[in-house]
Amino acid sequence: MQTIEAYENDVNAQPKFLKTFKPQKPIPLNQQKNTIFTGSGDSLASAMLAESFSNFSVKAMDPLDLLKNKSISKDNAVYFVSISGNTISNIKVAKIAKKSVAITSKSKSRLSKASDQTILLQYPNADVFTAGSISFLESALTCISLVRPILIPKNNDIYKKAFFEAKKSKFGKRIFVLGNMHTYPIAMYCAAKFYELLGYDAHYERIEQFSHMGLFSAKKADTVIIFEQKNAHNTQLLKNLKKVGLNPIIPNFNSKNKISQIIFYTFFSQLLPLFEAKKQRKKDCNFVLAKKLRKVSDNMIY
Repeated sequence: MQTIEAYENDVNAQPKFLKTFKPQKPIPLNQQKNTIFTGSGDSLASAMLAESFSNFSVKAMDPLDLLKNKSISKDNAVYFVSISGNTISNIKVAKIAKKSVAITSKSKSRLSKASDQTILLQYPNADVFTAGSISFLESALTCISLVRPILIPKNNDIYKKAFFEAKKSKFGKRIFVLGNMHTYPIAMYCAAKFYELLGYDAHYERIEQFSHMGLFSAKKADTVIIFEQKNAHNTQLLKNLKKVGLNPIIPNFNSKNKISQIIFYTFFSQLLPLFEAKKQRKKDCNFVLAKKLRKVSDNMIY
């Protein structure tokens, strides 16, 4: 099985997986202020979701920052999000943290062995090296459930809506993805899928900050995706972007439930580049084919 097909299979397996997902017991509120979540890539996005859904009681940090500032880890409990459990920066920090908890799919990984406790991710997958989808969904929901009680919607309507919205969306090869307090981590994750599947020039930014910074690098026909339900502010942004020739997209999803929104934007982020990859008849993800770049990545990560 080639990597685009494997990715698609994993994406399609998520609605069924949601029906079996079991949230974790939240960390006591009086302990959250001394808790840090960390990870890299998709896993950092999951850690950032823990931070935002805790109303910033817990902190999300880069593992290299923790490694270079050892006193922070020594004074706090650190939750490490790592699917492989082999990221070297995580492993080094786990050895010095006051309390270390691995959130990983590999119970016998080096990270798990270096940690005091392991929360095992048990998502089904195609067992093929491909871009992260269902692994991210489980790690993201696990992190959120560790900071607040959550209920998972048990129907396929969210996936169907994301499928419809992604299918009708048109975008160019240069993309800006914008998010708010709760969706900024998903904007980051979305950009990563464009990198991994298509190798596109994608950027992620907070909605407010885009008008101050990223906007000034935008060119006519660039796509701006906004992960937020329509309101007065982003409706005005939409109009202004259209006036200067940009292509803004606000995926339509009507739900006030923050968990449902996160799941919807996650599905949309996965499906949008997938549909383009299939349209271009790609068989493998861009990062799989970019062997020299992946070697650099592996050398730095492991």
